[in-house]
Amino acid sequence: MSIDLAHARENMVEQQVRPWDVLDVRVLGTLSTLPREAFVDAKLRNLAYADTALPIGHGETMLKPVLEGRALQALLPQATESVLVVGAGSGYLTACFARLAREVLAIDRHADLANAAHERLRALGITNAEVRTADALDWNPGRAFDVICVTGAVDTLPARFIEWLNPNGRMFIVRGQSPAMEAVLVQRTVNGSRIESLFETELPYLVGASPVPAFTL
Repeated sequence: MSIDLAHARENMVEQQVRPWDVLDVRVLGTLSTLPREAFVDAKLRNLAYADTALPIGHGETMLKPVLEGRALQALLPQATESVLVVGAGSGYLTACFARLAREVLAIDRHADLANAAHERLRALGITNAEVRTADALDWNPGRAFDVICVTGAVDTLPARFIEWLNPNGRMFIVRGQSPAMEAVLVQRTVNGSRIESLFETELPYLVGASPVPAFTL
């Protein structure tokens, strides 16, 4: 049985995202108009706006809508700014950033996910976003960005990510170890970086960024 996806999208915004203190007009407008169902497997279309992480292959998932909304609001890219998305996944969050920013570069370590995300963006006429295949922990963009959004967790903040920020640039990332992970906003400053704790959550780790197993006798 199919559902009214437009109505489901409205409910996602009003019943999931807005109650979690996502109130920015531009962010809500983006979430209200971008067809999330275009970024999920056809078999999961009826779940596109559900309050759950959806599988996209390789054991990866799309973030829950509330997390996407909080990340977008925490970073609030402006129309003149550049964005890097680490972990493109389905391409949905990349599309959201493309609606808000001047340009978006997204990377994913899985070539099939990166290619599929790229095709979805093009199908929607989104031309200011690009998706490449790359492993963020073994890659150098050769440039810096105003905004970085990392869609997987890390045990500790990689210094390389902070170095990719322009002065006063900002990054959304989840760090720590379960069950005490936290989403933080990192801002690059003249003397290093400033970190603001946003909220508690839990995400799968980026490959290579999980805690080193403790040695026990």
